Amino acid sequence: MTGDANAKATPAKETYTISMDSSFAPFEYQNGSGKYVGIDVDIINAIAKNQGFNVKLTNPGFDASLNAVQSSQADAVLAGMTITDARKQIFDFSDPYYTSNIRLAVAKGSKVKSYKDLKGKTVGAKNGTSSYSWLEDHAGEYGFTVRAYDEASTMYDSLNSGSIDALMDDEAVLLYAIQQGRNFTTPIEGIATGEVGFAVKKGTNPELIEMFNNGLACLLYTSPSPRDISGSR
Repeated sequence: MTGDANAKATPAKETYTISMDSSFAPFEYQNGSGKYVGIDVDIINAIAKNQGFNVKLTNPGFDASLNAVQSSQADAVLAGMTITDARKQIFDFSDPYYTSNIRLAVAKGSKVKSYKDLKGKTVGAKNGTSSYSWLEDHAGEYGFTVRAYDEASTMYDSLNSGSIDALMDDEAVLLYAIQQGRNFTTPIEGIATGEVGFAVKKGTNPELIEMFNNGLACLLYTSPSPRDISGSR
């Protein structure tokens, strides 16, 4: 951790636009009243309060959030984004705020028990995610076809309907979906993909990264029992 729990950076402007996913429960999702809630929402609101800046939260989707930051339509992205060397060429990252895993899911009753069982089948993943990259890298090895989705709910419905045979997503998201009633099972252990962070366009908003790190340090050092969260993209 590089943040100072007792320090506060100086905001360069009053309000920062933070772009998030449109459906990534339990990290960001709409509750019954249509309001966006979740772990990432709680984190950025707590950090903004601690560091003394305002946030405007938008939820266009994961891929769209990356594009929004790259085109300077948003100041930062907070959406379970895995820190990778390739992304470091485009974004500046905060200290990581959780460790990530991806995992395969199939409908209950499926005969898929290993990656070898995916031969000739179609596997879904969201565009721009670690899951999609992993599937692309291993499609030839295991003989499956990858289908890209822009939204998790559509992908999950496709598995329910049988239009795809499996999907890969963040482990925490999958387990939450199953807890909420999705009739899926996860027959294979998750795959560690790295650490997840808050990101800005490379070379911009350094004070925002500093404020996030300071606020994160404060949250970690003052929380009575920090949660160990598994998930990534």
